[in-house]
Amino acid sequence: MNKNRENAQDFNAEEYNAKISADEEIIRLAKQNSPRLLSKFKSAYPEFFENLAAVNANLQNSEIIFCIYLKLRLSTKEIALYTFVTPKAIQNRKNRLRKKLNIASTTDIYKWFDQI
Repeated sequence: MNKNRENAQDFNAEEYNAKISADEEIIRLAKQNSPRLLSKFKSAYPEFFENLAAVNANLQNSEIIFCIYLKLRLSTKEIALYTFVTPKAIQNRKNRLRKKLNIASTTDIYKWFDQI
């Protein structure tokens, strides 16, 4: 009985460590503005894409990648830095995305993405 519990704990620890490793790689890819970010995030969080598609199935890949940055809670300045655009351009993208996803201007966009 204790052996089964230890095996379950070992499995949970391995699963947890793999999740942490995947999250670290996702952050690294985001900071590098890597084209691999989308596929890595999709494999780690497939439910995010299902939930996002339920809100709007017509998002372009560039918009989905921008959603990933918001899901990662990166600030406007950080996103601008990593994607080589101005903070104003990022703010405009946030506003366009709000309209496309029907997110009220009174709603914190980061909290909205936390719930999706």
